[in-house]
Amino acid sequence: MRKISIFFLVALFVNTCLVAQHINVIPQPLSVQKGKGNFNLNQNTSIAADELNQNNVAYLQSILHTVFKKSLKVNRKRVNVINLKVDSSLLEELGSEGYYLEVNKKNISIKGATDTGVFYGIQTLRQLIPLNVEKGLKALSIPMLKIKDKPRFSWRAFMLDEARYFKGTKEVKKILDQMALLKMNVFHWHLTDDQGWRIQIKKYPKLTEVGSYRSNSQIGGWDSEERSGEIHKGYYTQDQIRDIIAYASERNITIVPEIEMPGHASAAIAAYPWLGTIGELKEVPVVFGKLPDSYNVADPRVYEFIENVLQEVMELFPGKVIHIGGDEVKFGAWKNSIEVQRFMKENGLKTPADFQIFFTNRISNFIDKSGHRMMGWNEILGGNVHEWQKADDVKVQEKLAESAIIHFWKGSTDLIIQAVTNGYDIVNSHHVYTYLDYSYKYIPIEKAYEFDPIPEKLDNEYHAKVLGMGCQMWGEWIPDTEDMESMIFPRLAAYAEVGWTKKNRKNYNAFRSNLNSMLQRWELEGIKYSGKFEEKDFVESN
Repeated sequence: MRKISIFFLVALFVNTCLVAQHINVIPQPLSVQKGKGNFNLNQNTSIAADELNQNNVAYLQSILHTVFKKSLKVNRKRVNVINLKVDSSLLEELGSEGYYLEVNKKNISIKGATDTGVFYGIQTLRQLIPLNVEKGLKALSIPMLKIKDKPRFSWRAFMLDEARYFKGTKEVKKILDQMALLKMNVFHWHLTDDQGWRIQIKKYPKLTEVGSYRSNSQIGGWDSEERSGEIHKGYYTQDQIRDIIAYASERNITIVPEIEMPGHASAAIAAYPWLGTIGELKEVPVVFGKLPDSYNVADPRVYEFIENVLQEVMELFPGKVIHIGGDEVKFGAWKNSIEVQRFMKENGLKTPADFQIFFTNRISNFIDKSGHRMMGWNEILGGNVHEWQKADDVKVQEKLAESAIIHFWKGSTDLIIQAVTNGYDIVNSHHVYTYLDYSYKYIPIEKAYEFDPIPEKLDNEYHAKVLGMGCQMWGEWIPDTEDMESMIFPRLAAYAEVGWTKKNRKNYNAFRSNLNSMLQRWELEGIKYSGKFEEKDFVESN
């Protein structure tokens, strides 16, 4: 009989103890003390709350009624009550999103330094209530415990690409509901790209009249000649966007719109051809990938257009961050343009990457002056992260505005270290871990779970410069809503725990066990999660 290593036994014991300290909640809380006994939530349970928690009262009542068929009244009874309280003295201890949750035999108490913290305590309570409620059961049993909780990162994002395929308000709200349950707080909304413009801009009506309509769509992969044979169209009016913003705000989710520039702009150029550099685009492209044209940002009219668009966007979205994309600019159009080359020479710009940074800084300054902050993919820093770029084209002398938030997605994580040591804030969305359009063979749920937004080699003094993480649902090859949901779920739960749970509290075995309840919840709510999420033959990350 083979001897079992003492180290294996110790590791097994430690892992078992860690799992025992966890509860059936995703993301896992900071600390948990389990008691003995239960609180019975029944029709006579009431809700008590201070003035700052009135929105949370309405939300909790709605959840209990919709999901658990309980209609709870509001009063100030001493027993059999759920207490919601804001205590600003807890701010230093819990931050603006942390909470205390205590369940004893008589009452439930949720406290936070802000109503946002209380809201997240409610999400934990939701997951503690059993889902398999039998018809006619008069009480829901919730285990006694004490929880102290707060997030590891302030930026916990999910990105939806609707430029490629428009999904609509119902699906967006469905995703926002699940983000709230999982304590994710940033909805990154990719609204414009080469293949579609999805946001109404009143000053430029052709952006949606022309730019939201595509006569056909490439299917079958990047180099495929196959087409769907179907028209695709759709966009959001500003009133529809306000409705979605309000829905997100009620769930403590900030929406960050992405308006792509200077590349990935073909839909806008199709609507207003004078925006382009090449001048050959007749309609919104039906193929996906990196297309050749970009805004002609040597033309003052183009700056005026972009600033007018951004002004409407900033007036519409209450959040303070505007994402401008900035990725995958193909420099051929600029290199072949007499107008662009003359502009570069007049302004002492040596390379196309310098020209892009010059443009990006002008946009950043405009956004800053409007009380907002610019964010962009890491190409806005310059440097070579693509094999198809010529090395001489991406050399830079220009320096990007320090207020910019760098959204890292591609290249060595040494680029993160370089950026933060140069003073930039970072959101880490390294594609080999976070791209939801990648198959489960490439990113199974365990690989998604092991992602750490802070690079291993980054000194502790710079950890705060990593604001958090994002996961991205790119849509080129996923026109169907059910197919999209199967790519998002259940990996969204893994990313939620990456963003919220302290590193030493993460435990994949506990997470995987807790995921079973989440899968059951999604089945009940009609969410089409994938059954292939544990594929193991994935490509190793560098």
